[in-house]
Amino acid sequence: MDEQAKVSIVVAEELTMVREGIAVLCEISGDYEVIGQCGDGQSAVELVRKLVPDILLMDLNLPKLDSLEAIHKLRQQGLATKVVVLATRRDRKTVLEVLRGGANAFVLKSGPARHLLDAFQHIREGGIYVSPLLELEKIFVTRRKTSDQDPMDRLSSREYQVFALLIDGIRAKEIAARLDLSPKTVDTYRASLMRKLDIHDVAGLVKFAITRNLTTA
Repeated sequence: MDEQAKVSIVVAEELTMVREGIAVLCEISGDYEVIGQCGDGQSAVELVRKLVPDILLMDLNLPKLDSLEAIHKLRQQGLATKVVVLATRRDRKTVLEVLRGGANAFVLKSGPARHLLDAFQHIREGGIYVSPLLELEKIFVTRRKTSDQDPMDRLSSREYQVFALLIDGIRAKEIAARLDLSPKTVDTYRASLMRKLDIHDVAGLVKFAITRNLTTA
């Protein structure tokens, strides 16, 4: 593939070494070119607006502006850039919220580099890509609303975003900034999600998350 035909990519990842490694991978492939790099969600939105790349590759957990919120802002503006999300979390709720939020691919950081290139190719052809390391039937099969329903399924998208940031140790004021909400609104979502999960403090949320391998640590 010649230089002009390369697929353009913006990489949003907090760790510089990871960003540079992805850029090298793209260069070696011969098909992709990283035209911009940044380390936070707000910069990712600004770079995509400016450069309008074919693909935005972003980590699920970015500072300044939450990654799901960044995707929402880009989709609101009608930009055609496809979004690939890199994540360590592999639970059903996370995968569904990422895809419902407007991402075109969900790739696990624990997977091989080949999966990332496969995701690029798949979404270029108009598909949706989910890491083959995940059990797709458990993710996409609709669950009946029974007494043993996973309590995480009861959370709204906003409640899930607040939950995900809380269990990573982010303070309410910072959560408000990342989600572009008021601190009071964040408090409302926090109270609501705790009620739905029947958990009464942040320590309890963290313990709940650890037992389900939901933390990013």
